[in-house]
Formats: sequence, structure tokens, C-alpha cells
Amino acid sequence: MPSKIDMLAAKLPQAVVCRDPDAIASRLGEWRGRFVGATSLLLRPRGVAEVSQILSHCHALTIGVVPQGGNTGLCGGAVPASDGSEVLLSLEKMDEIRRVHAEQFTLAADAGCVLADLQEAARRQNRLVGISLAAEGSCQLGGNLSTNAGGVNVIRYGTTRDQVLGIEVVLADGRVLDLMRALRKDNTGYDLKQLFIGAEGTLGIITAAVLRLHALPAELFTVCLEVDSPAAAVALLAEVQSLGGVAVQSLELMPQVGVDLVVEHIPNCRQPFAGEGPWVVLTELELADVAHRESIAQKLLAVPGVRDGVVAGNAQQATELRKLRESFSAAQKREGASLKHDLSVPIGAIPRLIAEGGRRVVALCPGARVVAFGHIGDGNIHFNVSEPTADGERLVQAAPAIAEALYELVVQLEGSFSAEHGIGQLKVDLLARYRSAVELDLMRSLKRSFDPKGILNPGKVLARERLP
Repeated sequence: MPSKIDMLAAKLPQAVVCRDPDAIASRLGEWRGRFVGATSLLLRPRGVAEVSQILSHCHALTIGVVPQGGNTGLCGGAVPASDGSEVLLSLEKMDEIRRVHAEQFTLAADAGCVLADLQEAARRQNRLVGISLAAEGSCQLGGNLSTNAGGVNVIRYGTTRDQVLGIEVVLADGRVLDLMRALRKDNTGYDLKQLFIGAEGTLGIITAAVLRLHALPAELFTVCLEVDSPAAAVALLAEVQSLGGVAVQSLELMPQVGVDLVVEHIPNCRQPFAGEGPWVVLTELELADVAHRESIAQKLLAVPGVRDGVVAGNAQQATELRKLRESFSAAQKREGASLKHDLSVPIGAIPRLIAEGGRRVVALCPGARVVAFGHIGDGNIHFNVSEPTADGERLVQAAPAIAEALYELVVQLEGSFSAEHGIGQLKVDLLARYRSAVELDLMRSLKRSFDPKGILNPGKVLARERLP
């Protein structure tokens, strides 16, 4: 008897079906290699009608479907089960930018569009997409929406959720939910689109979206500052936000130990300072009047705890400074074993998170190097830890205890153990542990209502339930 997956493949247009093991192999894991799955079938639909057809058949046959965008996630959310019982659904062929309305400040596009391509399409119309990520050259719109991606511009524009005016979604049974309305105000019942944003493909497959656009900044003032401490960086943020004629585009905190790793491992990266100060802040400011550049720089340098500053004199220098921040994860990977924790706390609690978290890490793994960096403007700190010199195994052994200590600290600080990377399969148990019974009850109710057979990205966000 043919398997259910064989039966599914026979029902679909052959242009959609891929059973080439080599083509499938590169999609079965996430880039850290922490999660690896298996499947014999990759489906690549060319439009919403084919996505509808796929889900209709998968629903009838009770086959799990794992949607995958650029596969740049860090929580295993786009990796299928290891038993080969699920199929991969890639929207890479659905990459049409349907329209850019510069005068209405909107852009409509398919979910398979690469974020950098959307940014460029908007830029050609003197407009800006408010989402900016280190992975923007390969991540796709559907994945950005499904994980409610954050990035460096959240302080200015908000998360991905805040960029969405409308979406198109295919439900578990194949029905198409068309919510592609480019309205700023629409107070007609429940805002259904928000249920699918951040749901990681567990409630429906997002196939397209309408994004709000923003005015392209006339000029970004890029400044790198050497500071004494995270507390000085928080004070700097408050000072910048209180300046008239200035909009903070991003404000990123970097430890000198992380900058050192980037300079060592990433070509064409240089130290912005002598390397003596413990912390570096990179900020990009939108100025109402570029003539105020010098006075703004002087005000930043006068903030207590700021030691020195470097102003980007041109676009190339600004790109070089941004590369320092964007290269942290790649540098840590080349250095050796590392642990990653995606945390957020109220902005005022950032200094305590870093100080107390660092003490807990070193107590559990002496010699470990804390590389805590991130989006200080929205309270999101990537609390990474690199191995003690030439002793990665000790860090691996301490990893569970370190995670436990950091998550308990975050709870005490009224923060979140998942700021922008989502839950995937990595943090399913943490969600069940740290969210209230009422929250979990409502989440499960939504899942059963939208996906009664449990075929949509099984085992992600919520614990896997047995398929009928």
C-alpha cells in the first residue's frame, strides 16, 4: 500500500512536488545544527491556490505540514519531525511584490519574498520597510510575520506585528482567509490577522501581507560611543530620546569582549576605540536638521559614563560600524561553543539582568565569557555565553543550569524568556512552565479551533498532540 505521503504527492501538480533527497537535505536543520528532521517530500507551491490544494489534501489525509521560509530561525520552528511523517512546505516560489503604493505608504507582497528585496522595492519609491534584521538578505516575509520578528528598528517602528495592515492566510482545511485590506482603521469585530502573526504557522499558513511603509529618513546620523556600563547606556538612551528634533532609529549595546571576537574572526572589521572600555553603544539617529549633527554629538559625549565617541563621516563608515553589531553571532560560532538566550526585561532592569546574570553564569561555569548584547532601546538582550578558552565541553555540560538560572532571573525581573526568536520546538517546555494556566488554556483552545487535526507545524509553540 502506498504511504500517506505517496498518496499526497500523487494528488498534487508535479511542478509543486520535490522528492530529490539532495534538494531536501539542506532544509532539514537549522543553522546551528541543534535540530535536524527528516522528510521525503518538499512542496513548493506557486500561488495561494496551490497552498490551498496542499492543505486540503493534508487535512483529509492527516499529514503534518511544516512551513519554511528562509530557515533563519534559531528555535527549530521550521524543522520537521525526525520520523519523516511530516512534509515541508516552502513558499520560496511565491515571491511576487504585488504592488507598492508610495502615496498610501503601503506594500503588498507574497510570503516568499526576501526581506531585503522588499526593502529595496520600498527604497526605490523613497519609502522604508520598518523591519530590519541581520538575516534580511535571506529571511522571508512569511517567516518574519510568523515569528513576529524584531530586529534593530523596533524602538522606532515596532515589531513586525506593528507593520502589518492585512494578510492572506490558508487555513488547515484549505480555506483561504483574505484579509488583505490596507486599512489603518477597521473596527469590525475581532482583529483576526493578529492571531496568525507570531503563531509560527500553527494556526494557518500566511501567504501574503500588506505592510505599512514609512518615510525614508533624509539622513541617518550614526554614532558609536564607548561607555562605562549598561547603566550608562540606559541613561544615554533616555538622554537621546529627550532631545528635540531627533528620532532614535536604533540603539544597540555591545560588550567589548564581543567586539574583540568580531575583530578577530570577521574580515574587514576594526576596533572603533582602543578596546579599553568595557561597553560600546551603536546608535542611529534621524535628525530633523542635519546642521545639528555636531551639537547632538557633543550632547551625547557629555552624558555621564560616556568615555569617547566616533561619528560615521559617510555611508561606508556607517556600514562598517553596523557590521560590528551584525557579526556577533557569526564571530561566536567561529570562536567555538556558545549558548544563546533571547531575553527581554523592562529597560530599567537591563543593568541588573546583565550584572546578576553574568555572576550566575560564571558561578556555574568559571571562565565562561558572557557576551550579552542587543537592542537596549526595547529591552531585548541576547544573553550569549562563549566557552572558556579551549574548554567547550565544560560550557556544554553547564548549559542546562545556566539556562535555568537566567530564566529564573528574567521571571524575577518581570521579563520574557523569548523576546524575538519565538518558541519553535526549543522552548515548548518553557512556555508550558512560565505562562499561566489561563494563557495556556486559551492558546490550546485556539489551536484546536483553527487546527482540529493538529496538522499545522505539529509540536511547535505548544506540545505535540497525537494526530487522529
